[in-house]
Amino acid sequence: MPDILECLAQLSNDEVPTPPKLANAMLDLLPAEVWGRHDYRWCDPCSKSGVFLREIVKRLLFEGLVDWEPDFEKRREHIFRNMVFGSGITEMTGIISRRTLYYSRHAASEYSVVRMASDDGNLPFVRAEHEFKKGRCTICGAPEDLERGPDRENYAYAFIHGAYPTEEMREMKFDVIVGNPPYQLGASGGAAPGSFAMPVYQRFVEQAIEMDPRFIAMITPSRWFAGGRGLDDYRARMLGDSRIRELVDFPDCNDCFPGADISGGVSYFLWDREHDGECRITTKLHGKELDEPEVRALDEHDTFVRYNTGADIVRKVWAEGARQDALSEKVSPIQPFSIRTHFKGAESPDELKDPVALRGRSGITYVERSEIPRNHEWIDQWKVLLGRAFGDRGGFPYKITSDPIVLGPGTACTETYLVINRFATEQEARRFAAYLATRFVRFLISLRKYTQDIYNERFAFVPDLPMDRDWTDADLYDRYGLTSDEVAFIEFQVKEMSVPEPVEA
Repeated sequence: MPDILECLAQLSNDEVPTPPKLANAMLDLLPAEVWGRHDYRWCDPCSKSGVFLREIVKRLLFEGLVDWEPDFEKRREHIFRNMVFGSGITEMTGIISRRTLYYSRHAASEYSVVRMASDDGNLPFVRAEHEFKKGRCTICGAPEDLERGPDRENYAYAFIHGAYPTEEMREMKFDVIVGNPPYQLGASGGAAPGSFAMPVYQRFVEQAIEMDPRFIAMITPSRWFAGGRGLDDYRARMLGDSRIRELVDFPDCNDCFPGADISGGVSYFLWDREHDGECRITTKLHGKELDEPEVRALDEHDTFVRYNTGADIVRKVWAEGARQDALSEKVSPIQPFSIRTHFKGAESPDELKDPVALRGRSGITYVERSEIPRNHEWIDQWKVLLGRAFGDRGGFPYKITSDPIVLGPGTACTETYLVINRFATEQEARRFAAYLATRFVRFLISLRKYTQDIYNERFAFVPDLPMDRDWTDADLYDRYGLTSDEVAFIEFQVKEMSVPEPVEA
């Protein structure tokens, strides 16, 4: 018989229902002995469909606790009343979750699989309130326009706003916390058009850790690995947490959530209070492991390198004693000349006293040199640009970045572009553009790029090599001693890019 939970549609990128297959894959991370513990309490604090609690009950009822309590009715009563708990993230998801778990939205009704003491059972929706200051919630960062009166959903999730567990559960100790938290608040989720999205999933993970259960298993976007608005402290905490025992990463979010559009993919993890060591990393793409699982430290770098093969390559590039700087030191700020994206100069230089050709979104216009706010010394240098935002869609291989652009002296650009490097000669600039176009360099950028935006930190794994020669992928693979498997891994992921013809010396 078809499972209706396989058919639930995604409402937004804030609230993505979890398919049963994915929920079970996450539960499989837990050690086998948890299913035989009749004294454990399980909690899904961010229930959307009730799928986690349903699958937990199935495992306990039909397998794990059969020997402990052979009587089916007694076993079922114990599990439903004493072991499984949760909280709907909205009023509607609370109703859906109770229907999934109890067979009825009213857990105290005659239609409930176990008649609970109240209609909410152990799975209430608890309304909470934001704490607004200067237009945003101090707890979750939600914009104040989400608050639209007591009869409208305000997206103040109870688990992170101090309202769940309920008063009746306040002293309750949960042993296993599982779930798929809401991902963001702002651009969707009921906010005003034009407001930017704030990640919220990290608040659920942090609150779960704060409750100090025996185990936590949660799935979130993977962009915290190397980016994300306001996630620096969270990333440092996660990378430094030796209790994260296993991490399973999906670069393509559709492998977990068909039809979703979650930039940077998604990942789930197992946090084990008693674990103190390195983490087992697995990367999966379209149902297969992308490379060999590996046990390694999460905090080897300031960001998490998602591919195990990628981590090996970074180690070779930055081996001890490598005499090179990172290219990130050369990359301009987000506004290289402090000229906004929508600025448009004169169509012709003829009426300007000292015109500078300005590269912008719509092509070349002209502006007075004196009107350029900063970095005047760059104007008369050779410059190599990349578009500040570039996103791929679909499967590998990806381009990772836009095509490099070479600008000569007498030029500037709007914030549509970043100035990646500057040179005294055309030859160096064109050689550098070809270097940026190599698969090798774009692969190293990809290890720190989980959204469409690029900025200087994305180039921290890219060596700043001298442009006294033409660099090709073959040269770079040889320079850093990459194996044939590592080369194949790069070329599987990164699309070939045409490069400017090198200038003869």
